[in-house]
Amino acid sequence: MSHARDLQVHLDAQRRAFTAEPYPSLATRRDRLTRLATLTRRHRDEIAEAISTDFGQRGEVETRLAEVATILQGAGFARRRLRRWMRPSRQPVGWRLQPARARVHTQPLGVVGIISPSNYPWSLAWLPAIDALAAGNRVMIKPSEQTPATSALMARLAARYFAPEELCVMEGDAEVARAFASLPFDHLLFTGSAAIGREVARAAAANLTPITLELGGKTPVLIAGDADLEKAAERIAFGKWLNAGRTCIAPDYVLVEAPQLEGFLKAMQRQVSRFYPEGTASRDYSSVPGAEHRARLESMLHEARDHGCRVIELGERLELADGGVKLPPTLVVDPTENLAIMREEVFGPWLSVIGVPDMDNAIARVQRAPRPLALYAFTEDSDLRRRLLEETHSGGVVFNDTLWHNAVPALPFGGVGESGIGSYQGEAGFRRFSHARAVFLQSPRSPVGWLNPPYRRWLLRLLGL
Repeated sequence: MSHARDLQVHLDAQRRAFTAEPYPSLATRRDRLTRLATLTRRHRDEIAEAISTDFGQRGEVETRLAEVATILQGAGFARRRLRRWMRPSRQPVGWRLQPARARVHTQPLGVVGIISPSNYPWSLAWLPAIDALAAGNRVMIKPSEQTPATSALMARLAARYFAPEELCVMEGDAEVARAFASLPFDHLLFTGSAAIGREVARAAAANLTPITLELGGKTPVLIAGDADLEKAAERIAFGKWLNAGRTCIAPDYVLVEAPQLEGFLKAMQRQVSRFYPEGTASRDYSSVPGAEHRARLESMLHEARDHGCRVIELGERLELADGGVKLPPTLVVDPTENLAIMREEVFGPWLSVIGVPDMDNAIARVQRAPRPLALYAFTEDSDLRRRLLEETHSGGVVFNDTLWHNAVPALPFGGVGESGIGSYQGEAGFRRFSHARAVFLQSPRSPVGWLNPPYRRWLLRLLGL
């Protein structure tokens, strides 16, 4: 109860501040975005150190690319386009209502709550905050309890750069997270697993709080017969083993035409050797934090072995002096759909590779699976690309690469079906955290009085009604 009371106090303070300033000016919003970017840029070394502490080891370059650069780019993109996003948009009224006028006016929702995950503890907290601040809202963030060093740094810097009634970070355990999800926010965004996402949705429903859920899922990769296997292997290896596979849009399984299966496996082995010449000891290869999570991954792999799957380990398990553990990049060949590695999101360095007769079979497999957060396809065939866009569903689609759609701030990021509800980033995020308010301005010369009772049937015929 004390957690709930403390959280409610912060929410009440932010709501009072919002009531006093319900429509922040363009200058105010830009200033908040500038402070957020400055906070990240000035303290990037501390951010990298905190995340590496939480992970056991995390390469500094990965942190700068995935955590720091994304925030600087997203904040800059929003600042430059904010004036246009805030401008009311004129709408047609139709000849029957002329000379009246209509427009859509976007207004802030109020206080936005953000529950962020542990895999990208900095960027997945601040990216939605960028959109919420751009839209003129106040923001409360509950970072993951699994990254205490990063969460503590986030709370300390937020208090230095923002007034608590503008933005605050609430540290705490799972009990605090549950209390946070139960607050009557004006919008709540959650990033994490589908199981926890369902709990968050139930808690938000009690207050009729609108939600955005980013839940991940099993991201497929399709490799057509015309694909360049070496190039495909390079891009898949990058997308899969960035952050040791702990990326919600990382490739989860590969569907490759059967005649190319062995060639693709060899190409993947070559790429991993090039990326990590020292194997798991490479400073650029991240550890997998969390004993429970590692146990789940290792159980998944043991089950695949026990059922006769070919398992190709591309390195060795490495115990770090500070308690971190690195699990090697691993290929699991032709697992059946009943195995855990094919039922659950892997969220780690195991990659299933499955030979299929053709792309028709691959598309059918994608169609019957839950809708993923991303879909990747390697092909130059325009007809196949069209089919994938028209016949499959996913949060995003990338052709001949992986991950990089999420680096384009103009593109919305979000899931569909099992992979989430709603999207944010760029203008999509601004709209997500705004209310599109319909505005109708009647003209003193309006003829609508002719439609008052008693009704004139001849007038309805004249109007074609």
